[in-house]
Amino acid sequence: MEMPAPTAAHKLLHTLVGNWIGEEKMHPSPWSPAGAVAMGRVRNRAALGDLAVIQEYEQEMDGAVQFRGHGIFTFDGKANQHVLYWFDSMIQSPPNVFVGGFRGQSLVLVHTGEQGQVRASWELMHADNYSYRMEVSGDGSTWQPMMEAIYRRQK
Repeated sequence: MEMPAPTAAHKLLHTLVGNWIGEEKMHPSPWSPAGAVAMGRVRNRAALGDLAVIQEYEQEMDGAVQFRGHGIFTFDGKANQHVLYWFDSMIQSPPNVFVGGFRGQSLVLVHTGEQGQVRASWELMHADNYSYRMEVSGDGSTWQPMMEAIYRRQK
């Protein structure tokens, strides 16, 4: 059997590859009632013959890592959508699955779960930085910001 080759849709995800750092603004939410400022570190690498991008994430507050996450980005050709499988230090169940795609220079993925929806957006502004925004919604039409950040590429 021949190994599948990455498509143009898989290669779009490669813009995320690299080591990134950025200040994160946490908006008031059940996870951070007063809101907070944190430092985020993201390490993304191409994997599985360039069919996926694997992400390792850490969030630091007050000099200590408070949260860790692991993501696997790929493209589902049958469904014609990008997919993120997300595992983190707070999830007590199977991974969260986010689906969506690119809208111009932005990757927008949505997870629908028991408590509503979570929308994650990466705006790839420049080769050396990107903005990230996470929003939550109970009904899928009214969105509240949960986190915002601008990450810079580490050299």
